[in-house]
Amino acid sequence: MLNRRHLRVKVLQALYAYHLSENKVVKVLEKRLLESVDEVYEMYIWLLALLAEVSDYAMIDADERANKYLPTENDLNANVKLHSNKFINLLKEHNDYQSLLKKYKVSWSFDPEVVKTIFNILKESEQYQAYLNNSDSSLRSEKEIIKYIYKKIIKVTPSVEQVFEEKFINWPVDKEVLEAMLAKTFSNFQSENAAENKLAQISPAWHEDREFILDLLGRTISFDEEYQQYISDKTRNWDAERIAIIDVLLMKMAITELVHFPSIPVKVTMNEYIEIAKEFSSPKSNLFINGILDKILDDLKQAGKIRKTGRGLIE
Repeated sequence: MLNRRHLRVKVLQALYAYHLSENKVVKVLEKRLLESVDEVYEMYIWLLALLAEVSDYAMIDADERANKYLPTENDLNANVKLHSNKFINLLKEHNDYQSLLKKYKVSWSFDPEVVKTIFNILKESEQYQAYLNNSDSSLRSEKEIIKYIYKKIIKVTPSVEQVFEEKFINWPVDKEVLEAMLAKTFSNFQSENAAENKLAQISPAWHEDREFILDLLGRTISFDEEYQQYISDKTRNWDAERIAIIDVLLMKMAITELVHFPSIPVKVTMNEYIEIAKEFSSPKSNLFINGILDKILDDLKQAGKIRKTGRGLIE
């Protein structure tokens, strides 16, 4: 699921696109921001569908083996246990999953080699042979081989990774979220009645999170010049052209949170943007941002612009 840090990154990406674009229509930007969040859920459904199609491939593989020119006894009696995997079958029976397949027009038929590659790697593994020979058909046990397919094959096979990267531009950034969503799905699927199981949500409280990202985006843009002045005043000894645009955007977002989001503690805001800088900006940017934001924070406190309530204490 998308947590607040992931959502802040989505806003950062939107602001960066806004900075580079000649189209400065905020409503268009808001739409694209929400689409980028929805795309994470689309990736999630594509990933589930891939696991389902790998399961189905057990039948295709068995048919191909049986129709070889000189099939062996094993070829004629291929074990197709994976095709009847309980977790996959419950997923296929899930109404929400079926609706989302239609919504996103999901089908791996556009590149059948992806499914074949995954299954062929799986077929040669010790874990798959152990699964085929395991008499435990409980849902708990059946989920283990599906977890293995994702963690040990899909996640680490370069050709599979490449397909996702080509289809989804934000795959390198969002795949960590997808892993958490997949783990949540395994945790949610506890019943052998499909209707009682739940897919993962895009975020723990999407209504609140949707309002958060739109508000953060809109206010950062609305107060852009004012917050740019705060930053310029504290970076007079720096060559403006040498300050990374990502650093500037992160600081503007942080100032926006400090001033306009009374329920978010100051320490949370400061720590979040410093951590994002470590991952998405240049080396030592986190130290630079921390130093500048500390100075700006002092000015904001003195001007009485930091008003935190409830758990959102200043210190």
